[in-house]
Amino acid sequence: MSNVVLEPRPLERVPSGIAGLDTILGGGFFRGGLYAVVGLPGTGKTILGNQICFHHVASGGRAVYITLLGEEHARMLAYLQSLAFFKPEVIANTLYYFSGYQALLQGRLSGLLEFLRRAIRDHKATMLVLDGLVTAKKFAESELDFKNFMHDIQVYFAAAGCTTFLLSPPDNREPRPEDTVVDGLVILSHQTVGLRAMRELELPKLRGSSYLEGRHVFEITSAGIVIHPRTEALLAPSEITTAPAQRRMHFGLPELDDMLRGGLVSGSTTMLLGAAGSGKTLLGLHFLAAGAREEQNGLYFGFYEPPARLIAKADQIGLDLNGHVSRGLIEVVWQPILESHIDILAGRLLDVIRRKQIHRLFIDGQRGFQEVAVYPERIGRFFTALTNELRARGVTTIFAVQTHDLFGSTSEMPITGVPAMTDNIIFLRYVELRSQFHRLISLVKIGESDYDPTIHEFQITRHGIDVAATSESAEAILTGVGRPRLPDPPAP
Repeated sequence: MSNVVLEPRPLERVPSGIAGLDTILGGGFFRGGLYAVVGLPGTGKTILGNQICFHHVASGGRAVYITLLGEEHARMLAYLQSLAFFKPEVIANTLYYFSGYQALLQGRLSGLLEFLRRAIRDHKATMLVLDGLVTAKKFAESELDFKNFMHDIQVYFAAAGCTTFLLSPPDNREPRPEDTVVDGLVILSHQTVGLRAMRELELPKLRGSSYLEGRHVFEITSAGIVIHPRTEALLAPSEITTAPAQRRMHFGLPELDDMLRGGLVSGSTTMLLGAAGSGKTLLGLHFLAAGAREEQNGLYFGFYEPPARLIAKADQIGLDLNGHVSRGLIEVVWQPILESHIDILAGRLLDVIRRKQIHRLFIDGQRGFQEVAVYPERIGRFFTALTNELRARGVTTIFAVQTHDLFGSTSEMPITGVPAMTDNIIFLRYVELRSQFHRLISLVKIGESDYDPTIHEFQITRHGIDVAATSESAEAILTGVGRPRLPDPPAP
């Protein structure tokens, strides 16, 4: 008797049509797989099931959506028609809606199983959604009876090549009987953190593939469900394996470029540290404008300054930001901090970088990412993943970080671990001497390059930033004992 070796056939992917979800899944679900979608009412199960069905039939498949004692079909479809994926012409053509409750009521689980088989056979369905599995569970005579029902579904639907989704609310018992049978488990949740609402998707189980573990933010928008994979999971490791050759990226400010020995090294990450009003935004715009003059695409990604106001301020000092924007050399992206999430911002940032092939990036206000972070403990890992991705893409990045101290020679680092993830640190600060403010610039850390470690004075003029050629004026200011302003004496 000879041994027969069976060659495993590659599993065929069935995309959900939801870009973020397919990214998490590693390309989509598997043909003939059985998947449970679990979540409390209002978390988005019905929208998710319908959105996947509409995409499936738009791609040439056929789908059946069966409810068990849920909302009436006409009412459900009326709600769905406001979403962009809804196409009424496919209903009763390649996408069919039925209620399986009568079959369940009359024949219990065996009657429902036969109803599902017939629906797949009669409509040649390659996808089926059963909305309301909890109702079927109530008709089971025992836990074993329900497990047998789930096993029969898995065996028959896999043989038929029909990808199946079972929608239900969570069960207090962990694990649920059906969780051991299904090929994948998708959990949807909706919670409030402080005053903010937050929706998350988690995929604790997926047979046959690696996937992005942990929780991921999602939104319900006019386009349907939009999922934003967690940045740290998505960008580890970077998809880029070779970085472009290094070169110098100057600011267009001769004295500062001399301090940097020709400019920043391309692909490096620089933290621009300084108090409010110290000149961080202006220096970042100088950097972008210098690149635009050399046909290098730049991106301004900010949180606090509307584009029209930013462009007007830059043009007043001769940076011609409006001209660079009009010619497509600089992209200005404004992200008002309202109800966004950190992974949404990262996704928008990286999308522009890929689409516009950005060389220079100025993030005006790292604090903007911090303010939308629901989980503050993520910040360090988030920025490490983001900066690694930018570095791998050869993007020369400057991000402005605001310090809390307006005056003084030292500053507390706003984010733990930031110096370790940055190649360079440029420090802007105020010094008060004899009732006058002076601005100083110093290079605290410059990786992979020699640099001028001395402190220089700089001024903001109607032509922009003007850095002193030597450190003499800064030395004179500092030896005059730069100090914080003392409080006024009490009234007699």
